[in-house]
Amino acid sequence: MEFNHISVLFNECIDALNIKENGIYVDGTAGGAGHSTGIAKKLKNGKLYALDRDPDAVATATERLKDLPAEVINCNFKDMARVLNERGVNAVDGILLDLGVSSYQLDNGERGFSYHKDAYLDMRMSKSGVTAAELVNSLEKDELAKIFRDYGEEKFSFRIAEKIVKAREVAPIETTSQLSDIISSAYPAAARRDGHPARKCFQALRIAVNGELDSLSLALDDAFELLAPNGVLAIITFHSLEDRMVKQKFKEYTTGCICPSDFPVCVCGKTPRGILPHRKPIEPSADELSNNPRSRSAKLRVIIKV
Repeated sequence: MEFNHISVLFNECIDALNIKENGIYVDGTAGGAGHSTGIAKKLKNGKLYALDRDPDAVATATERLKDLPAEVINCNFKDMARVLNERGVNAVDGILLDLGVSSYQLDNGERGFSYHKDAYLDMRMSKSGVTAAELVNSLEKDELAKIFRDYGEEKFSFRIAEKIVKAREVAPIETTSQLSDIISSAYPAAARRDGHPARKCFQALRIAVNGELDSLSLALDDAFELLAPNGVLAIITFHSLEDRMVKQKFKEYTTGCICPSDFPVCVCGKTPRGILPHRKPIEPSADELSNNPRSRSAKLRVIIKV
């Protein structure tokens, strides 16, 4: 299956990065190389480092960027500081992170990300490590419920976890269809009007399998530290947990003095390290939503290092 993926907020990302011809840039989630290609085409004496943990994405990006000033690296974006330092790069002019799962991963049934396609319950972006099936069949009921509640914001988390534990006592849960049916059976009929019952739990399992929030937490400070003065960090999120984390970090970077209001002078010495060019996140236009419904939950937040 060809690695097809529609780059969300493409023009908005390219504009936000304010690309310099001789600049150094990082696309931490290369995917199908859509954003990467847009960045690299604007470079002359500069260079793009395109990272991805998915070997399928790495192969695709390598082919699509082969005639452009870019290097593709197979790694998790949380390791960007290390892999760039190994190449003698200590500062960059811009970093883009497009978080979440790609259209290719969702549409390629055998990867096990989608409840719409029957396949082995895999969900590993890197194709290595523990699968979703292994988590579903080994975790205690309370652990499963916590994943569904914390990562999927699923209000029926305990009820679903209970159903899963009972079902696996009869036979292992190994496919997306099996899990989807179990989740649906735990959902009250009245609650099924709010989208597919499996949506939140599948998101939660994917996040847990790939350690997505842990990776983002580790990457944010490293990414900001890597920026040269006036460098840009642009991040696209697709659910509230990611967006909340990015929003809080950006607030931290842009906050100055934290002394109590009754202090006559500042003694903390804290000054803002970044500025926000946009007060609110950038969201897809009506045209983009019409052409790519999967972009509906996307939010782009941008910060410039001072």
